[in-house]
Amino acid sequence: MSRVQLALRVPDLAASIAFYTKLFGTEPAKLRDGYANFAITEPPLKLVLIEGQDGEDTRMDHLGVEVDTTEAVTAATQRLKDAELDTVEENDTTCCYALQDKVWVHGPGREPWEVYVVKADADSLAKQAGSACCATADAKDTSTKASSTAASGCCS
Repeated sequence: MSRVQLALRVPDLAASIAFYTKLFGTEPAKLRDGYANFAITEPPLKLVLIEGQDGEDTRMDHLGVEVDTTEAVTAATQRLKDAELDTVEENDTTCCYALQDKVWVHGPGREPWEVYVVKADADSLAKQAGSACCATADAKDTSTKASSTAASGCCS
């Protein structure tokens, strides 16, 4: 099963977890320091909450499509390349407490999208050195072309 992912950067993680637990009627699937995600069945959604700065408004961090296999990521990568979109691939990257394969693209408004598979849980590792995952807002690429630092936010 694939599902759309929405990653939000929130100023108050605890309040956001309480709100989205009530809104979707389910508890978070994963809770870590500064991070939570919900694997919502109906509607099929992976909601990711990333702790931001106090006093800031909640904002979209990035969007994604979670798929079931590395082969699905590979197929999406090829389809995106065939469509002449600039892609950034990250294989065996540890991002936000999960080992993942993924491909990134940017929409026309510079919105970052990823297609990814979670290969394994990685409780003790937040991110891998050199990965664009978990980038801070200041480090994110603002061009319309993807680059090695184009990916935005944490994702699983």
